[in-house]
Amino acid sequence: MFPLEDAEMGAFTFFASALPHDVCGSNGLPLTPNSIKILGRFQILKTITHPRLCQYVDISRGKHERLVVVAEHCERSLEDLLRERKPVRYPSYLAPEVIAQGIFKTTDHMPSKKPLPSGPKSDVWSLGIILFELCVGRKLFQSLDISERLKFLLTLDCVDDTLIVLAEEHGCLDIIKELPETVIDLLKKCLTFHPSKRPTPSELMKDKVFSEVSPLYTPFTKPASLFSSSLRCADLTLPEDISQLCKDINNDYLSERSIEEVYYLWCLAGGDLEKELVNKEIIRSKPPICTLPNFLFEDGESFGQGRDRSSLLDDTTVTLSLCQLRNRLKDVGGEAFYPLLEDDQSNLPHSNSNNELSAAATLPLIIREKDTEYQLNRIILFDRLLKAYPYKKNQIWKEARIDIPPLLRGLTWAALLGVEGAIHAKYDAIDKDTPIPTDRQIEVDIPRCHQYDELLSSPEGHAKFRRVLKAWVVSHPDLVYWQGLDSLCAPFLYLNFNNEALAYACMSAFIPKYLYNFFLKDNSHVIQEYLTVFSQMIAFHDPELSNHLNEIGFIPDLYAIPWFLTMFTHVFPLHKIFHLWDTLLLGNSSFPFCIGVAILQQLRDRLLANGFNECILLFSDLPEIDIERCVRESINLFCWTPKSATYRQHAQPPKPTSDSSGVRSSAPYFSAECPDPPKTDLSRESIPLNDLKSEVSPRISAEDLIDLCELTMTGHFKTPTKKTKSSKPKLLVVDIRNSEDFIRGHISGSINIPFSAAFTAEGELTQGPYTAMLQNFKGKVIVIVGHVAKHTAEFAAHLVKMKYPRICILDGGINKIKPTGLLTVPSPQI
Repeated sequence: MFPLEDAEMGAFTFFASALPHDVCGSNGLPLTPNSIKILGRFQILKTITHPRLCQYVDISRGKHERLVVVAEHCERSLEDLLRERKPVRYPSYLAPEVIAQGIFKTTDHMPSKKPLPSGPKSDVWSLGIILFELCVGRKLFQSLDISERLKFLLTLDCVDDTLIVLAEEHGCLDIIKELPETVIDLLKKCLTFHPSKRPTPSELMKDKVFSEVSPLYTPFTKPASLFSSSLRCADLTLPEDISQLCKDINNDYLSERSIEEVYYLWCLAGGDLEKELVNKEIIRSKPPICTLPNFLFEDGESFGQGRDRSSLLDDTTVTLSLCQLRNRLKDVGGEAFYPLLEDDQSNLPHSNSNNELSAAATLPLIIREKDTEYQLNRIILFDRLLKAYPYKKNQIWKEARIDIPPLLRGLTWAALLGVEGAIHAKYDAIDKDTPIPTDRQIEVDIPRCHQYDELLSSPEGHAKFRRVLKAWVVSHPDLVYWQGLDSLCAPFLYLNFNNEALAYACMSAFIPKYLYNFFLKDNSHVIQEYLTVFSQMIAFHDPELSNHLNEIGFIPDLYAIPWFLTMFTHVFPLHKIFHLWDTLLLGNSSFPFCIGVAILQQLRDRLLANGFNECILLFSDLPEIDIERCVRESINLFCWTPKSATYRQHAQPPKPTSDSSGVRSSAPYFSAECPDPPKTDLSRESIPLNDLKSEVSPRISAEDLIDLCELTMTGHFKTPTKKTKSSKPKLLVVDIRNSEDFIRGHISGSINIPFSAAFTAEGELTQGPYTAMLQNFKGKVIVIVGHVAKHTAEFAAHLVKMKYPRICILDGGINKIKPTGLLTVPSPQI
């Protein structure tokens, strides 16, 4: 959108016609209210941008089918040039073919298939009427009521010269005859009665009358979109006189922001559309008792109550005052509108906001999103970073770790997902019209997908749903449509309602990262592996809860499939999904496991207190979940989870890196920014699904163990040494081999608790020299190492039964470590 500059924002209101309450569509569902239909169709108007057109900004729906439209507003109009006090009467400007078509009403939930006559040529007629009024200096049809005006316009079909008849009817033939021939010719072309003979706008621009005017205006070229193959700086022009530019800069920095941003900030600063209209007496309310009918039938039909005059059309535009917003931002300095984008090589979150805003960043997210000054700074910063995408992708990622401004969430998500290239050309090339077998299922699912939202429940929203989902199915022939895909699509479509190509591109990038192969025709092996790893994560982070759920048979298969298949979009409303996915998109494909565990931990007390049947009932209608707490705890769980503990053989293979040295990334170990490492000899090996299910605790790779133990290897692989880093031990290694094998070589810092004598017959841990140390490490990561996989799994299961958290098993056992030269051999005693 263009900057606000000298323009203002205005609002006007109207009512959509109400539908009968007792009528349903062909699908058995209640008819969609007309106000929601209008709300959906209005969205496309927001995409029309031109320097010489007022910009539509927003539309909101109120009570009783009331709609309020917000648009760029200029106090001075063509009507002011005529110096008349009355408002424009729109029917007078309608083209004859639009009038002849009349009002077409639909009686079903499906959009009308009847073609509408209104189009560019109809606008040419309207232009002709406006030019006629400007030339003669008066309004047309003022002596006729609306019905008579419309009848007169239709009778123009019988005349030879529409222009002359209009001039004679209004007594201004002499004025018309005195006009230049070029102007008369232009008016005749515009006021051609039959649309087939009337020129199009592009044809009209070739008229002689524009030959002198056209060179004065620079042709408008819509700038390249953020996600396109075109060079965004191709049409960039710099002022010739920089000194003049400096003189033109004033202190009204807010006017340099886009109209969309200003309106968003206006709402945050306390702006209320309905209140503004009430203050100007555009909206008038009556006491409810005065609206009661005098007579009422059993079927609901009422009589005796006159029509409320306040529901009639009033095209008055109310100017929205920016005083409150400007007062709120009066202490914001000019430097805030032009933040410096400096590269920051640190791995910590960094914000370019000033110190006061840094303090605001510690407040709860819900408060930050309502703070006008904070959002202003975040919007400006993200706007500049996104304009520099993909060059500033890393900085976008770092700022997103703090929070994402809601106004720019759609574009920011696309950047975090790495969307690039000619997305519109790719989307347009997909056949979305040819019928396919999944059409029926898509039609059934859409009316049930987040239909509490007015935008997604509109017929326009359904049509967009249909196209995006169908585009994904057609473009992924190796995958199939599963129920839940519509829920996955919903957040992307809502945020990019006017950009289906971007919604499709985001969805196509999201699914391979987080739901790789989930939509195979036979996905049972993928789902079962995923749920098994999730079970291990529950045992890893909350063994007491894991033990209880396993004892009552409440396994993830009964409740977690909709969670992960839809990435929680089937469980939570959109406003919670936005906050959840803001963090999800910063993590790798393992982060959803942590979200799932965090949800269970919020319900922990109720789950531990109930049996199987009660748990089933609890999850049939999931209780309220604190999303901010869920996100916070998910991050903590993610940071405690070793990378390889969530290894899945059916996950997306890691992307090849340009680094061929074999050295792992230097990013912090527990870091969302660290990508999945490429497979090496020390990585985890795939095991059969049945073997994976038999193990309560997750496995970790030798590679992870070496990192966690902070071991380095010398040139001859003889003596392992600790990394020179002053920190507490992150984990304890428990070697369960017999003492003889342990003495021959073991991991530095590990303790030896032989499996054969580790537990009593009652399952209690046998008291020994290292029992106290094991107890002291309770709550930290404990890795079980041995040479028999069955023994290490049983030892880990015993510790989980004893409610030891963060228990894991070394994949491949001690034999995986031997080739590294990291085993310590004790010095002989003298």
